[in-house]
Order: sequence, then C-alpha cells, then structure tokens
Amino acid sequence: MSLLSIPVATLGTPRIGPRRELKLALESYWAGKSDETQLLQAAAALRAANWARQKSLGVTVIPSNDFSLYDHVLDTSVMVGAIPEIYGWSAGPVSLKTYFAMARGRTAR
Repeated sequence: MSLLSIPVATLGTPRIGPRRELKLALESYWAGKSDETQLLQAAAALRAANWARQKSLGVTVIPSNDFSLYDHVLDTSVMVGAIPEIYGWSAGPVSLKTYFAMARGRTAR
C-alpha cells in the first residue's frame, strides 16, 4: 500500500468557522439585523466551505452531520422531541425561535 492510497479522515472541523463566521451570523440574527433565511444560508455556506477545505487538504473520508447552530446536545434533544412543556411545542419541526430559547434558557416569545 502506498502512502497515496491511505484513507485520511477527520472528526470534523470547528463549527464556528476559521474567521468566526457562525458566531457573527448568530449574533446578527439574535440582534435582529438578519433573518432566519440569512442565518441558514450562512450556516450552509460554512458547511460547504468546511467540506471543500478538508477535500483540498487531502481528506478522503469527510464527516457529515458534525455541524450545529448551537450545541450537539440541544440538537439531539430537538431530534428526539425532548422539548420541555414551557416552550409550547406539540409536534413537528422546532422553530429557530424555540431552538434558541431552549439554548439560552429563555421562554419562547
């Protein structure tokens, strides 16, 4: 086996971005300076850039589902529907408003 054929894998990249792009996008969203669409577009662009950067550096096994807008444990709670009653969620997708209210320990307004 040559060195060129050895698979290279990573556990992912820091979700915040090399220049703190996610932090800036989140703060803009929370301050009301951008909307949900802009936040989700920034997140998608950051994920794509992370994948492209890994590929350009020779990573052959690029992980997926390593991104979170806030916290992986919160993501799992949302995924399995472990939403406290105080947030008024009954079923279906969890809104970003509720997601971030849970993240920040506030009630959804």
